Amino acid sequence: MTRRPVDTGDPDRLYTVTGGRSRTDDTSFDLVTLVVSECEPTAGMQSEHVRILELCRQPAAVVEIAAELKLPITVVRILLGDLLAGGKVTARHPRAAAAASLPDSDLLKEVLSGLRNL
Repeated sequence: MTRRPVDTGDPDRLYTVTGGRSRTDDTSFDLVTLVVSECEPTAGMQSEHVRILELCRQPAAVVEIAAELKLPITVVRILLGDLLAGGKVTARHPRAAAAASLPDSDLLKEVLSGLRNL
């Protein structure tokens, strides 16, 4: 079984897809950020935006989205930034969700103190 190289796209096509932008100032998206669609695609949307919304009906990591679209991560981050700015997706970093579920440090100190008093 021979693997074909992934086609990351013609530079002219990538320029068109991103509207000439080559980077984003938004730091909302790293490789493992989970993205979820907040709406259905609408008529007139750019085809890449439509595909992202379809892929993100269930939470999907940025790296998964890039692999499915066969586009470079930088291009996908630009497209995701467009959708986030329009309120069409939400983004959440898994570590932030895990940290939010940790108990408060004051509570842990009280438990430790209680255990020492036993």
